[in-house]
Amino acid sequence: MKIQALDVKAGDRIIAYCNNKMQTCKVKRILDPGQANITLSVFTSENYRGCSVSSVVRFQSNALVDLVS
Repeated sequence: MKIQALDVKAGDRIIAYCNNKMQTCKVKRILDPGQANITLSVFTSENYRGCSVSSVVRFQSNALVDLVS
């Protein structure tokens, strides 16, 4: 299902280009819900020494984002 980037909430699982590949990410928090862009802190599905890897992804506020059920 696709939703607008502005409608993404913490805890949502989305598909995003992160760490040089498309992958499922879990939204940790919204860092900057700006007018033109939205910045999200996400956990990737990759693990590093037992800990989830955290990354930052950015979308234009009107972009459609794939939400994972």
